[in-house]
Amino acid sequence: MQTQLGRMRIYGSIKQGRHEKQKIKLAFRIVLFTATAASMFFVPWILVKAWILPLPDTVREQVNEAIGHGFDGMIVYIDQTGKPPASYTGGWKDRDNKIPADHNALFKIAIVEKLYIAVSIAKLAKQRRLSLDETVADYFPELQGKIQHAKKITLRMLAQHRSGIPNFTSNPDYWKNKQENGDRALEFALALPTSFKPDKSYEYSKTNYLLLGKVIERVTGYTHHQYIKDEILAPLNLTIRFFR
Repeated sequence: MQTQLGRMRIYGSIKQGRHEKQKIKLAFRIVLFTATAASMFFVPWILVKAWILPLPDTVREQVNEAIGHGFDGMIVYIDQTGKPPASYTGGWKDRDNKIPADHNALFKIAIVEKLYIAVSIAKLAKQRRLSLDETVADYFPELQGKIQHAKKITLRMLAQHRSGIPNFTSNPDYWKNKQENGDRALEFALALPTSFKPDKSYEYSKTNYLLLGKVIERVTGYTHHQYIKDEILAPLNLTIRFFR
C-alpha cells in the first residue's frame, strides 16, 4: 500500500511538473508573439515596400512612385558623360504651405552627414593629426566615469559603430523636446546603459558620430561643419549653400 501510494505521489509530481513546463512554454509563446506584434509597428514599411516593388522604367516614374509611398519631397540630379545634366523633382518643398519642391529646394542632410564626418576623420588620420587607435578618454578625459570603457573605445570603433555607446535617440526623454534637446544629445546617451563591451558587437548609434564630430573640432580648433566645407567640399568644387 505504501509503495503504491509512493508511486502515485511520484506520478502526481511528474504530472504537475509537466503542467508547470507547459504553462511556462505557453507564457513564453505569448510574450514572444506580443513582442513580435509590437515590433511590427517600428518597421519602416514605406522603405520595405519601395525595396520589394520593381523599379519603374523612367526616373520620372520612379520619383512619382517614391512620392506615392509617402515621402514629403525629392530631388534627383543626374549628370552623365555626353549628356546634359537633368533634374527631377516631386512632392513638397513646404507641405504645410503647399509649395512644390524645386531644383533649388533645401533638405536636411540628416544621416548623410556621417559620411562626411567619416571622410574627415580618415583625412585627419592620413595627415597624422590623429590616430584611429586613440581612445575616447584621450579626447574627452571629462567623460571618464560617465562613458564605460572610455579608455578602451577607439576612434575606429566609433566610426564602425562598435563602441557599445548607446544611441541618444533611444532615450525616450530625448523626443519630448527634440529641438531643445539636440544641443544636449550626449546627456541622453549617458543616461542609458552600455549596449555591449567595446568591439564585441555592432549597433548603429548617432552618439558615435556626435563624438567624432567633436574630435574633429578639438583637433582642428573650429567646427567640423567648417572643416568639411574647407577640406572636403571646396577641393571637389561642390557647391553647397547650407550645411546643417
